[in-house]
Amino acid sequence: MIDFHTHILPGIDDGSRDIRMTEQMLEKEAAMGVTHVYATPHFYAHRANVNRFLERRQRSYAQVQELLERRSDLPKVTVGAEVYYFEGMGKAEQTPQLCVEGTDVLLVEMPFEQWKEGVYRDIRELILRRDLRVVLAHVERYIGLQKNQDVWDRVMELPLTIQMNGESFLHFGLTRRFCMKQIREWGGKVLIGSDCHNLTDRAPNVAQALAYIHSKTDGEMIKKIEETEKKLLCPPM
Repeated sequence: MIDFHTHILPGIDDGSRDIRMTEQMLEKEAAMGVTHVYATPHFYAHRANVNRFLERRQRSYAQVQELLERRSDLPKVTVGAEVYYFEGMGKAEQTPQLCVEGTDVLLVEMPFEQWKEGVYRDIRELILRRDLRVVLAHVERYIGLQKNQDVWDRVMELPLTIQMNGESFLHFGLTRRFCMKQIREWGGKVLIGSDCHNLTDRAPNVAQALAYIHSKTDGEMIKKIEETEKKLLCPPM
């Protein structure tokens, strides 16, 4: 089991405060059966350049590597980034450096507003011209903002992958109904991630989410999710 989207690196964003919290979060992941965690700290182009971000990420990751050398019972950790959409990212030279380490997989956080034509052009550019495999982070969080769904529909028709947050499956309501409806429609283009930031209100929860999906889909959707993981992430899994 993997957790594709986490904020588990210490002291780099609004996720784990320090290496002790990271250790506790990884312990929780391990207790749920997670064997591989993808650490995807926020990257905002308007706040820091890519080189500075990668230097900070490496310093934070070095602490995790030291921890994992002492704790072989904890999940493997691979670094990436959650890249907030910025205008022109489809052509930006350094964008590929933000992919999940050892892959061409880019996790993109889309704008929390009505998507416009430029958004579609950038995502299309990343996929079809830059040959990156794009994953849209927590896609369920954007749909309510799309009063006009034309650009949404066109983006979703692109050959990309959808990530949904575990939390979205754990509480009754419109978000869970949307996720279950779409997970059936999108089939083999879905990943689940906890988007965990801490041990309290945004804790690791992938196992609970997958258990709920399994209970509603007779296990077939879980197989499709696992197949998507393997296609995208092997190696380094």
